[in-house]
Amino acid sequence: MKRFLIASIIAATMAVVSLPAQEIRKRQENQQDRIAQGVASGELTAAETARLEAREARLNRKIRKDRRDGNGLTARERHKINRRQNQISKDIARQKRDPQKQ
Repeated sequence: MKRFLIASIIAATMAVVSLPAQEIRKRQENQQDRIAQGVASGELTAAETARLEAREARLNRKIRKDRRDGNGLTARERHKINRRQNQISKDIARQKRDPQKQ
């Protein structure tokens, strides 16, 4: 019974810890899909795509660095990542709506 209780606590803790990581990863995938859709539909120019992809890459490097430096992401790091993802998301939407200048 004691082993079961300890295993349950560990499993619950791992689920809570991995949930933010899954959310971050899902959001990254979603934003990449939005960029790809913008390229396919012609809403994004090559230059706009390159800028958005570069920002995504910088954020991805930051996330990997933050995870490597400690034991996962702190609440503060997750907050900063969320804010940067929000800004990138807004920029994707804005770039897709603006008039194209090839």
